[in-house]
Parts: sequence; C-alpha cells; structure tokens
Amino acid sequence: MKAISVIPGDPDSLRLADFKEPRAEEGSVLVEALAVGLCATDREVIDGGHGEAPEGHRELVLGHENLGRVREAPAESGLEPGDLVVGIVRSPDPEPCAACAAGEFDMCLNGGYREHGIMAMDGFARQLWRAEPDELVRLDPELEPVGVLLEPATVIAKAWEQIEEIGRRAFFEPKVAAVTGAGPVGLLAAYFGIRRGLEVHVFDLEEGVKADLVRDLGGIFHTETLPESGLEPDVLIECTGVPSVVLHAVSAAGRNSITCLAGVSDGGEEVPVDVGALNKEMVLGNAVVFGTVNANRRHYLQAVEAFTGGNTAWLRRLITRTVPLSDWRKAFEPQEDDIKVVIDFSAG
Repeated sequence: MKAISVIPGDPDSLRLADFKEPRAEEGSVLVEALAVGLCATDREVIDGGHGEAPEGHRELVLGHENLGRVREAPAESGLEPGDLVVGIVRSPDPEPCAACAAGEFDMCLNGGYREHGIMAMDGFARQLWRAEPDELVRLDPELEPVGVLLEPATVIAKAWEQIEEIGRRAFFEPKVAAVTGAGPVGLLAAYFGIRRGLEVHVFDLEEGVKADLVRDLGGIFHTETLPESGLEPDVLIECTGVPSVVLHAVSAAGRNSITCLAGVSDGGEEVPVDVGALNKEMVLGNAVVFGTVNANRRHYLQAVEAFTGGNTAWLRRLITRTVPLSDWRKAFEPQEDDIKVVIDFSAG
C-alpha cells in the first residue's frame, strides 16, 4: 500500500512510498483511507521541528486529520463494512496517568500519550489503517463531504465546552464572541459561536475568501486589530499563536470574560507588556484565560453533533483544495487563498 511518511528530524525526507499493510495488533477494525487534511502541525513534523517515529521504526507515517471507510470489523464492534469513520488522534499513556485512566487523555498529566502522525504512532496518510472500535467515531453518510474537518472541529468543541464549564462558576450570559485568526480552526470557532446564537466577530489580516466566509456565516469580519476595534467580547478564542495577537486577546476582553488560547506560539518574539496593569485589569474584571489543545472522544461526538444538521454547504467551502494521491506533492505547496487542503486517497 502507499503511504506518505517522513523521518522525524530530517526536513528533506518527505516521500510517498510502499509500506506493508497495517499489522493486526494495531487494531481489530481495518479502514480504507478516503481523505487526509493538512495543517500547521504536519508542516512542523515535515520541517523536522516536531514528531517521533513509532518505537523501533525510523519513519513516521503522516496524517492526523482523517476520514475513512470500514473495510473489516468484528461482529461485536458496533461497526460494519462501509461505515464512514474518523480515527481519534490521541491515545492514552500505555501506563495511564490519572487523567488518561479517566478517559481525559487530552489532559494527560505526564506527557506519555501517543498521537497518530505526530508522536510515536503512524498516522492516517496511508491507504489502509487499523484501529480499535473505541478509537473510531462513526459518521452518517451525509457528512462524507465534510468529515475530514471533524478532527480540527474537535479542538474547538473542547474549547467551547471548557468556556461553558468555566462560565458556570457564576453568572454568565455571553452575547458577543471574538475570534482572532481566520484559518480553519478560527473559522470553525466562529461556526460554533454562531450556532450558539452569539454575535461573532472574526479578526484577520485582509479581505478575501475568509472574509466572505465569515460574512456568509453571519459573522462580522475585521481587518483592524482587536484593540483598535474597541470591542469588549464576553468570549474570545485566540487561534493564531502570534504573540502580539495573544497579548491583545488577553488584555482586550470585557468584564467577567473568558479567553481561550487555542493557537501555539513558536517563541522568540518579545512583546513589551505592563504586567501590573494587565494583572489589575484581569483581577478587577474577573477575567479568565486558559489554554487548550487536542480532544478526547466526547469532543469528537460533540463535533459530530455540531456538523449534523448544520450548514454543510458552508463547511464544504473551508476545503479550498483537494489533491488526488497521485499528485500528493502539490498538497504541500502553499497557494494563495488556501484554507484547508485535503489529499484524496480514494482517487488513488
């Protein structure tokens, strides 16, 4: 079978090659790959800044955003051949910490988790892969055109879950939400906010396809910075990881606000800040700032719920480029107006 792989730490090792079919011990359900989405994490692994091959192996098969179809499944699995599925990216620590043992492996305490296509587990960018039934989430056939977006949506499902849990600490009746960054995760954050009936503002650099998507969703698009807008949102989701934008997000929210940091910063950029003034503002305003990453099975089911009966036509527009496996290298060549690029494994 064909698979896209890298040698972690070697930025010149990306290749499409013949691999052996997945071993039975990888899972009792055999899945045929349909699609794999690309994101910044994949680029970090390709560039050699992140990633770890499975134990005893030199290469790591890429791909964590995925969509597949069941080819074989045990009778007691609850799955049947032909079912549309998405594989859960993270697996708990084999010697689970308390959080992993409780099923909250996205909150792993000791860092011993593994992740498909990222950390010590081969990914989904291969024509066939295996998983156990509890590592798969089944989708209705109507979601096939947008199913590859489910994994990034789980990160936002978790973010909104955490926001609402924190909100229950006291009176919380949000009306205005802001999202910084209009990449796939930022646009999905806006989608979840609109579904909650909030007035959603999205901040990005310039007009274009992303601005059209925000407005067609029912949101308000901004090219000025958050402080320049004068907006004081009740909820703010920061999706860029850019230090100056992170600072804006932390300092510009309103009273009793909740700010979620969902973007990852590379580090190295120094931003001057009056820590005392920021502390005073947050304390007197009862503000909360928290970070989030990854998702567990519950969040996958929440994302399925958000997609089911939702604006599927709008979600499909987030996939701006689909590349057949035969032209796979083109998927890794950025183009203007790219939002989500997908490799179509069903095209061969």
